[in-house]
Amino acid sequence: MITAVIGGGSWATALTKILTGNGHEVNWWVRRSEMADYINTHHHNPDYLSDVEIDISKTTVTTDINLALNDAEQAILAVPSAFVEQAFKTMKAGALHNKKVFSAIKGIIPSRLMIVGDYLHHQLKLPLNDIGVITGPCHAEEVALEKLSYLTIACQNPETASQFAEMIKCRYIKATVSDDIYGTEYAAVLKNVIAIASGICHGLGYGDNFQAVLVSNSLQEIKRFIDAVHPTERDINDSAYLGDLLVTCYSQFSRNRTFGNMIGKGYSVTSAQMEMNMIAEGYYAVACIQKINDKLKVKMPVCEAVYNILYKKLPARKEIEQLAELMN
Repeated sequence: MITAVIGGGSWATALTKILTGNGHEVNWWVRRSEMADYINTHHHNPDYLSDVEIDISKTTVTTDINLALNDAEQAILAVPSAFVEQAFKTMKAGALHNKKVFSAIKGIIPSRLMIVGDYLHHQLKLPLNDIGVITGPCHAEEVALEKLSYLTIACQNPETASQFAEMIKCRYIKATVSDDIYGTEYAAVLKNVIAIASGICHGLGYGDNFQAVLVSNSLQEIKRFIDAVHPTERDINDSAYLGDLLVTCYSQFSRNRTFGNMIGKGYSVTSAQMEMNMIAEGYYAVACIQKINDKLKVKMPVCEAVYNILYKKLPARKEIEQLAELMN
């Protein structure tokens, strides 16, 4: 089976490594021609996970999204959520139809206020049974190091989820399946916002004791929100929810936590983004979640505090002090 991987970042690189390492062929779309040329020549991504060697005998690297999709039987989307529509601009109408499409994107499309699954279903008219979500708990950097990692593959069609899970299982990747495409995808978005909060608190000098309370309260916040968006039977303590939250809040590889840490230390949003030179999905997500929650009216004090700090530019220390009074 040929898989089109759409995106040139860390997750696209890691997923290409996993698939080609398991003997599958990949058509890899990247935006910039200089990146494509470098990967084809040196067999490494020059900008992300540069230590990962790409098996070029099983990889076709291209800047033509239609060429990448043309003979692929399935596609993985791994571009930042804010740039999904831009990436699709030159894609032919119906290019994703009759393919299984898996989103590895942990964000909301700002112009639509939609998670990627909803965008694929409502805007591109893909059947729900052909849409899947790849979620954690997992960081691309540890996949690159071949450290034991776990992924959750969610799809309403259990056969589709199981088939993809089998494709990516290997010595260092374990994969479980779920049918909760809405809950897992929204939880993956929200954990990035919470990780920014965690980073802000660390930057302000709060310790591990407070972090534990912050994360445990945030898990309940995530549960309230995803239950409001898509009520169904789910265990919020499963790895796809709790595990993904923990690794994003605590890991040294978490760009959202790193971004929050810089904000807590006094960086402006712009200066933090420039210094990181990477996309922190939670920055865009917090504004989208705020707008969505204007209608839902879910109690979300952590997300609201992050929104106030990043978008209303209220003092971080004062916002976290007020948030701390609400914790239990």
